[in-house]
Amino acid sequence: MEERIYKILFDQEEKEYAQGTTFLDIAQQYQSQYRDQIVLAVFNNKLRELNRTIEADGVLSFLTTADTKGRKAYRRSMVMLLEKAVFHLYGTKAKLRVMHTLGQGQYCELEGVADLTQELLDEISTEMRRFAASDIPIQKHTIHTDAAIARFMECGMEDKAKLFRFRRSSHVNLYDMDGFQDYFYGYMVPSTGYLKYFELLRYGDGFVLIFPNEDTRKVSAFHESDKLYHTLMEAAAWAKQMHINTIGELNEQIVKGKIQDIILLQEAEMEKRIGKIAEQIALEKNKKFILIAGPSSSGKTTFSHRMSIQLRAHGLTPYPIGMDNFYVNRDKTPLDENGQYDFECLEAIDMELFDTTMEKLLAGERVELPHFNFINGKREYKGEYLQLGPDDVLVIEGIHGLNDRLLSTLPKETKFKIYISALTQINIDEHNPIPTTDGRLIRRIVRDAFMRGTSAEHTIEMWQSVRRGEEKNIFPFQEQADVMFNSALIYELPVLKMYAEPLLFAIEPDSPQHMQAKRLLKFLDYFLQVPSEEVGRNSILREFIGGSCFHV
Repeated sequence: MEERIYKILFDQEEKEYAQGTTFLDIAQQYQSQYRDQIVLAVFNNKLRELNRTIEADGVLSFLTTADTKGRKAYRRSMVMLLEKAVFHLYGTKAKLRVMHTLGQGQYCELEGVADLTQELLDEISTEMRRFAASDIPIQKHTIHTDAAIARFMECGMEDKAKLFRFRRSSHVNLYDMDGFQDYFYGYMVPSTGYLKYFELLRYGDGFVLIFPNEDTRKVSAFHESDKLYHTLMEAAAWAKQMHINTIGELNEQIVKGKIQDIILLQEAEMEKRIGKIAEQIALEKNKKFILIAGPSSSGKTTFSHRMSIQLRAHGLTPYPIGMDNFYVNRDKTPLDENGQYDFECLEAIDMELFDTTMEKLLAGERVELPHFNFINGKREYKGEYLQLGPDDVLVIEGIHGLNDRLLSTLPKETKFKIYISALTQINIDEHNPIPTTDGRLIRRIVRDAFMRGTSAEHTIEMWQSVRRGEEKNIFPFQEQADVMFNSALIYELPVLKMYAEPLLFAIEPDSPQHMQAKRLLKFLDYFLQVPSEEVGRNSILREFIGGSCFHV
């Protein structure tokens, strides 16, 4: 039979490859042209693992460990390498749980070992490096869902068995690393030889698997984030208390008709935490500036309203101040590296005016507040005056609220800083955490569509720019907060699913954003859908799906 030849367009050059050629074969030809390791292929606008063979004519490009998707594939594969090393050393007596992202690392816990020491982690690390040096292929196998469930039950991976019990797909992709098998949410690198750069570091009740970041051939420095760690652990503890640690366990509660109880308990727990923060502020009599900051779609606006209500309940009178009203005029707005207005940098705020205004208010003066006209790009004054009384406090929401360069002239004891983010409490399963950014992105897709008329395609397109702004202006200052608040709701993704899926399906296959949409759709497919009727009107979730009792 005549060998089939496929025409492949790569870097504007057409080449021919025989049937059976893998993307890995082609990647090896071009690796020298890339600074970083090639780990994935994009073929006809679809993401492909390098071990896949070419089966059609098409357009080809590659992703490296410097690209977001490539970096995730590297980290995902590294987790499997860690799993294999733990299993090889300790067998089934040790149970690995992969939990939260901390900086450039993945926080994990290891149950079933007598004493988790750095020496023990070094032993695991040595085993991982041995497997990496052996360049073991990471192979994908497709099996029937029923067979996968039976296999996971046999191996004691009940979390994965529960996950696939509620999945509509009849088949499951498993990855095999020299006989060790597991399921992973997302694509993998071709072999363990790619997994050279990592470190295991003892931290908290477990340890951190640390990855490279911008320098893809060097492990990132690990900076302790104790406040973030404790906030994440509190969220995990509450999920454990609810017996909902994974998506499978959440789905079990949904089919049992327990979702109303879950919603009520979650909202009660959140209100308790907000009230506790308000009480802390009220007890510290000198607090006048309540600064609230957090990344996109963390629910800052609704949180500010609910916090204001709790402050009133504790005898204080809150006044909201929008930091956006202190923007410099458009002609003075700094430009980013692409020549676009950079509204998220600190210099986009008239810091002198902001600080002076707050100083006068603290001194008891009557001050006229500015309003920023976003249409003409100029600051205006409309006769709105404010003067603080003894029980009055300012609730200031803005991304720079934690930056000490802002309000630097005010006494530290007058400021109370709150960092808010949506830190997901549950995992897909014990080895696949839910990326916090995915939860926030789905929130934003839904909100942008229904509140702002923005397509999911445009929201996804802008997301990387949003994330860069967060990395620069928000995350470096999160540990400076007096309090961290987790706005994630354990029930929110089953509710958001109904709103998000049609928006994601609307993205055409030829769109550059289609890969991301397809990935999010696959993620949402894990969840059983829940109607929104039971969600309270004051819930943070209402900021995204509509129907809030607040002006958000």
